[in-house]
Amino acid sequence: MIVVAIIGLLAAIAIPNFVRAREMAQLNAIINNLRIIEGAKDQWALENKKGTGNLPPDTDLATYMKKNAYPPTSVVGETYAMNVVGTPATAQTPVKLGTYAANATVSLP
Repeated sequence: MIVVAIIGLLAAIAIPNFVRAREMAQLNAIINNLRIIEGAKDQWALENKKGTGNLPPDTDLATYMKKNAYPPTSVVGETYAMNVVGTPATAQTPVKLGTYAANATVSLP
């Protein structure tokens, strides 16, 4: 009986920590995707002699992305907004991740 109680206590401690760690890992993956999008926008602007305020076409931006695909692979069903060069890309998440509520907009820190 004591063994069952100890296992239950350990599970009560471990499960919330596991959920929190999973949310933070998903949030970090989304932030990394935003960094990749920003790098691709900057590279596109340099190679095409474009400046702040220009919006790269999805097809052109895909050339500078991992796996030649824009938008990047979804982590939790988020949607990405590329925005113009000079304005950070954003992602809208359908679920709560870390300190972001559901349907919140995530941008680079």
